[in-house]
Amino acid sequence: MKQFVEVHYFVKDGKRGEFYRTILERGIADASRAEAGNEKYDYYLSPENENELLLIELWASAEAVRAHGQTPHFQQLAELKQAYVEDTVIRRYDIAE
Repeated sequence: MKQFVEVHYFVKDGKRGEFYRTILERGIADASRAEAGNEKYDYYLSPENENELLLIELWASAEAVRAHGQTPHFQQLAELKQAYVEDTVIRRYDIAE
């Protein structure tokens, strides 16, 4: 069963662009997209909240999501979140094929 993951990052005031650029510059998004089982890993800027960054992920399985959470680039993202993010809301959905 596929896993769809919706991650809402609520960043410190005025820091959304810097947070997003840092994710890209450090290769976190590219490394995540290159993982086995990754089918989608895209960021979106909220037009309504200048401090919200949305991440949409699609994985081949729950196991792929768990493996993603053990990668060095996932740990780098966790460190960045400490510097930039005030709150994170994560929603996960199972998708039958």
